[in-house]
Amino acid sequence: MSREIFQEINTKISANKVQIKEIKDQLKPKKKRLAVKYKGREIVVRKPKIVADLPSKVVLTDSTWQFVEIYLRSKKQDDALFYWEQARNFYESTKTLSLVSKPLTAYYCFLNATKALLEVKNIGYDLSHGVTGKKIDGHFRIQNEIVKFQPAGVVSGLGVYLGENVPAGGQEFTLKDIFYNLPYIHRAFTITYDRRPELFIPILEPRFVHEKSEKKGWLEIKLEQEHSNAHMLRKLNGYGLDGLYDNSVSYTLRRNKKFKWEVNNTVPTDDSLNKIQAYHKKMRKELRYIYSSNALWYVKRKDLANNVIDKSTLTLTIAAMHRLSELSRYNPQVLSKHLEKDASWLLTEFINKSIYQFIDQISSEITGNDFRVTGFRD
Repeated sequence: MSREIFQEINTKISANKVQIKEIKDQLKPKKKRLAVKYKGREIVVRKPKIVADLPSKVVLTDSTWQFVEIYLRSKKQDDALFYWEQARNFYESTKTLSLVSKPLTAYYCFLNATKALLEVKNIGYDLSHGVTGKKIDGHFRIQNEIVKFQPAGVVSGLGVYLGENVPAGGQEFTLKDIFYNLPYIHRAFTITYDRRPELFIPILEPRFVHEKSEKKGWLEIKLEQEHSNAHMLRKLNGYGLDGLYDNSVSYTLRRNKKFKWEVNNTVPTDDSLNKIQAYHKKMRKELRYIYSSNALWYVKRKDLANNVIDKSTLTLTIAAMHRLSELSRYNPQVLSKHLEKDASWLLTEFINKSIYQFIDQISSEITGNDFRVTGFRD
């Protein structure tokens, strides 16, 4: 066979492939998958990790303090209300203090807010803090600051609520590794320490969808166009491309794990409602969010082994702030030196941002609601 004939055949094959692809793309349905709904409202991923009010509307407010206070009064949770008011007092005080002093009152804000949650959820806890800290020998670097989770105390009680039990001997992590596992300062972390890989992958529109014929539902997420590639897909263990959609520009992914979803005359069965609540709880363990005027959701990667801590944003935040509060109280000069070193911006971001992130998330856990700052249309 001559080269000319061979090239002509290849050209025709390539043209046929293009035509076949165009036909397949035209045949693909343009509609989204059916959303899981309850009481006429689409069920999407919610902020509460344990018990979420799935069909509720998002609460738009610039401050959750009053909303939670009203909620606690309606539930006649007097002890929780006392701790919540204490937390608010420390919160207000924190805003006026210097950067070196903020961790002390911020931690006590977190501690009292956590006690309010544990009282509401009827979780028993020891009155000790449940977390300790120390500095190992060496330079003034955050990798030399150690945080130890104890098996008893308030922070331990928070871990029990979130399903993060601490072993009898406790668990130790460096402050650097804890910061690496916090999504709201992750950009600051990766700029400060650019050799570590991104731990959180941004996702869009996390929602629950179902297939009528299968009577099954699953989590659906979208990737931004810049992250829609095979390399990123390999990082997302447990997810796969959904062939129903046109994934040529941006990817729509489906979680491999499914849940039972059976509907009779538009009303889901009680068993289905229980199943999606349990499924939501499992999915929230691997998802993270950042409190802002927009819905900022992330998948925490499971394909990395080094420096990854299997704990929630809440427990890591209060534990890290406890260590900084110790420095603020007993060794403010040491904290000041940390703020002059390489991690200065990272520490500053944590001290300033954590208080808003923590109170937003603990408010969601107490009430079961989602909160978002005003100016966002839902």
